[in-house]
Amino acid sequence: MNKEIIKFLRKSYNMTQRDFAKAVNCSFALIALVEVGKRRITGNLEEKIKSSFNLDDKQISSIANVVEEISKSVPPFM
Repeated sequence: MNKEIIKFLRKSYNMTQRDFAKAVNCSFALIALVEVGKRRITGNLEEKIKSSFNLDDKQISSIANVVEEISKSVPPFM
């Protein structure tokens, strides 16, 4: 799991970072820092996310593929 997957999940559920943090039972600051790449995703956080949204490894892998395809079609910022 990476920061792009977390951001994709959060936005897919139309949640703010605060809402997502509440759903996952962690701090808002942690989610904010993970999304900007200043904190890493621990195994504990990954398990909380999977549990909160009823996701398994296969679903996470599918989401990762979608995120990768989306990122290919988005031009980099100049």
